[in-house]
Amino acid sequence: MSTHHPDRRRLLLGGLSLPVLTACGGGGGSAAPSPAPAAPAPPPPLADVPALKTHFAAHFKFGMAADPSGYRNAIANPVILRHANSITAENCFKPASLGTSPGVYNWATADELVAFAAANGMVVRGHTLCWHSQTPDWFFTGTAAEVRAKLETYVRDVVTRFKGKVACWDVVNECTSDDASSAYRNSRWLQILGPAYIEHALRAARAADPDAKLFINDYGTEDPAKLARLMTIVTDVQARGAPLDGVGHQLHVNTASPTPANVDNALRSVANKGLVNHVTELDVSLYSDPGSCFAPSRTGCAADITGDPTLLAAALKAQALQYRALFNVFKQHASLQSVTTWGIADNSTWLSGFPIARGNRPLLFDTAGAPKPAARAITDDGYAP
Repeated sequence: MSTHHPDRRRLLLGGLSLPVLTACGGGGGSAAPSPAPAAPAPPPPLADVPALKTHFAAHFKFGMAADPSGYRNAIANPVILRHANSITAENCFKPASLGTSPGVYNWATADELVAFAAANGMVVRGHTLCWHSQTPDWFFTGTAAEVRAKLETYVRDVVTRFKGKVACWDVVNECTSDDASSAYRNSRWLQILGPAYIEHALRAARAADPDAKLFINDYGTEDPAKLARLMTIVTDVQARGAPLDGVGHQLHVNTASPTPANVDNALRSVANKGLVNHVTELDVSLYSDPGSCFAPSRTGCAADITGDPTLLAAALKAQALQYRALFNVFKQHASLQSVTTWGIADNSTWLSGFPIARGNRPLLFDTAGAPKPAARAITDDGYAP
């Protein structure tokens, strides 16, 4: 997601047990990310950290999320070319971008991204085919049989278009409830088709490209309670015999949460089901906000610290330590085959506009494209942030 997931309401809360109150969006959102403040002059050389795709090659692919407008700019382009061997589209693969009307598609931007990836030795993660957000209303009109047919046709057409060009798909995005009363999110898909909509989407994708790896992608898997609900869905899908290859963990986190143990537990739980793990939308916010900050009132949000050199330095140190702790967990899991940050550099991040407009610096590279303490922390165990 760069864009705002109308449902990632808890993803950045300091306490994982806080209820979700309103909307947000990383695996999704309809608006482009709000630009961060203008960056200083030309980007400095990037040679002071190794290429991340090379550094982590023995463990997993290293990816970044962007649309063409995001990876073309002079700050981001050298960063993604040097460091990434995987790319995820922030928005241009989503139904709202591709699915103009039944059977009518807007391929241009997605085609451009796929060509860029092929020219630069990157695999493509397709994000996403079935989601409750950023999906046109036309999908949901008609009888249940008609809705199912539209879903299956859309999935088949999109996956066929990119057969052999997209390595894996987030087939179903954010299907897990934030409410403990049910495992399944109460989406229009669920209301019309019941839990079987997940199976329908997975089977349509597998039929269109038998070689592509198929994923369920969700946020909050680092919360043990939500993870348990997701694993209930996984168990149901596997019991139906539906083709599922892995689980994507978004991991929109902050400097204070989650604990490495909770992330380790999420990866281990998926691997124990015989599935592949991907980290799909990683960023580490500088802020640990209360639940009220994510409510419609947007109250209690932490003040912008990016203009205060002392506070910013302390937050960047905490961020570096959190990134290091997370990557230390990642490297322990053979089932983890891909790690993607939700963005390239801090010059463009969805968190500059969510949950409120303020400066945020959640990625590994700064607003000028230079490696941050976090980038050094994950590549040099001897570095002290």
